[in-house]
Amino acid sequence: MKIISYNVNGIRSATSKGLVNFMQSSGADVFCFQETKAMQNQIEPFLFETAGYKNHFWFSAEKKGYSGVAIYSKQKPNHVEYGFGNPDYDNEGRIIRADFNDLSIISVYIPSGSSGEERQAYKMRWLDFFSNYITELRKTKPNLIICGDYNICHKAIDIHDPKGNKDSSGFLPEERAWMDSFTETGFIDSFRSLYPEPHHYSWWSYRANARNNNKGWRIDYCMVAEPIKNLVIDAGILLNEKHSDHCPVWVEIKDN
Repeated sequence: MKIISYNVNGIRSATSKGLVNFMQSSGADVFCFQETKAMQNQIEPFLFETAGYKNHFWFSAEKKGYSGVAIYSKQKPNHVEYGFGNPDYDNEGRIIRADFNDLSIISVYIPSGSSGEERQAYKMRWLDFFSNYITELRKTKPNLIICGDYNICHKAIDIHDPKGNKDSSGFLPEERAWMDSFTETGFIDSFRSLYPEPHHYSWWSYRANARNNNKGWRIDYCMVAEPIKNLVIDAGILLNEKHSDHCPVWVEIKDN
């Protein structure tokens, strides 16, 4: 099974830039989208169905044109879970899960704290809640793959200018410490486990020609739970796909 995770920064905009053609040629079984910025009824389903993705599930933010996650799949999942089931954290539409037999795939969009101190504080509370939620979920769904925009660069290797960004949201010590603790609970960064080399990024600012100069951040991950880490075949970053300020990331796993 090949899973692609993609912060599309507006699915309507990405669709106008060739997203569906990319999906059709990608060979992916599942797409995890983040930052859809739309309601499901604002997208024509046949566009994606003709590309082979007849199953599509959305969890949008209450605020129009903001946040939102979705999962598109070729195979029909056994079950789909929308949100956390907690109204304090579900109004922004940041998590959706699809279960395919004993494999569970999550599309998550972790909040950004870049707009100010209040939002950064919310991000840290959100991360604590998310950790506890995943800990409980793993008791019944141990074979988890958590794909999405984490809005955190874990290590210095994951950002083009670690010294210059040491005080920037997304690379703060407390955020990186959270990533340490999260992975230590039993999650594998599928890409980094296979490719330890520098200069691999998944997001670039629109400013200062950052993408062409590869001055980026790696904030998009496909995290694989320990029980299924040996099923990972390969993982990657699709640098040439340009429907967003992010690019797609992917992981491929063997059938369990």
